[in-house]
Amino acid sequence: MHVPDGFFNAPVSLAAGVFAAAGVAVCLKGARNELNDRTAPMAGLVAAFIFAVQMLNFPVAAGTSGHLLGGALAAILVGPYTAVLCVAVVLLVQGFFFADGGLTALGINITLMAVVTSVVGWAVFRLITRSAPRSRTAVVVGSFVAAAVSVPVSALAFTALFWIGGTAPIDLAAVAAAMGGVHVLIGLGEGLITALTVSSVLAVRPDLVYGAAGLARRLVLRTADGEVPVEEPAPAPKAGIRPVLLGGGLIAVLLAGVVSFYASGSPDGLERVAADKGFNAGEKASSVGHWPLADYGVKGVENERLSLGVAGVAGVGLTVLAGGAVFYTVRRRNRDRAAA
Repeated sequence: MHVPDGFFNAPVSLAAGVFAAAGVAVCLKGARNELNDRTAPMAGLVAAFIFAVQMLNFPVAAGTSGHLLGGALAAILVGPYTAVLCVAVVLLVQGFFFADGGLTALGINITLMAVVTSVVGWAVFRLITRSAPRSRTAVVVGSFVAAAVSVPVSALAFTALFWIGGTAPIDLAAVAAAMGGVHVLIGLGEGLITALTVSSVLAVRPDLVYGAAGLARRLVLRTADGEVPVEEPAPAPKAGIRPVLLGGGLIAVLLAGVVSFYASGSPDGLERVAADKGFNAGEKASSVGHWPLADYGVKGVENERLSLGVAGVAGVGLTVLAGGAVFYTVRRRNRDRAAA
């Protein structure tokens, strides 16, 4: 649901940019309480994974596809503040290096795909997990519902913004119905991906799932004289997550570099609705469309599979570098503040 240049007028684009910048600033501060020696590298991995999975468009209807937005997934894995930063990093890499999403619409995209999905996803997830008995099942079910709800809410937020400041007139009710309908289907796909990912991490390292904090029960040894509490092991050191980082990084590289070739080529939900409802007349090509990695291909490489694969792997690397710089800086400032 990357909004291109030319969809919104200057005042709304500017206002969304200010809102997005303020949201990112708040999250940079809030992420200090979420990022530590284990979660900071995990956040970099989550950002890279979201970039990779966003390349995998899946069919949702005849001639329409969808892809992961990732806000709810990131919020559950690394916390809501860090989630906004993760998705914002992905959008920055996509916008500046891959011409995916307009640069003048960057504030719109961060607002819709980072802030709205993370906030809504986390709120729904917390509502479900607080209402149900604490268990892995509740976390997985909450992950599915949170992700599934966050996508159509983001789509409806786009519709409201376009009604206020779009560059073409729309029938609000008709566009809202079309955007909401197709993104409900996309949300189901997002929910499945999110639930599968969260359950996989829970099975391997539940301590790395932010939304499952406190889920593990205290170990007890049952004897003839009753139950005896077992001393819990110390938290795993930073090195303890290296297998997770290496494994997750390899999965992201394989998804972006290999599996992406088999993704659906149909237009996504926003592109389809914009074409059907006729409000894409103002769309403009990205100003970085001539860059080497634009449109997820490598200029000069004739082999389509190789071009896409190299671009995907490069994107994962760029996301890791950008995300790592952000999360390391936040973590370092937190350390300096604690030391002071």
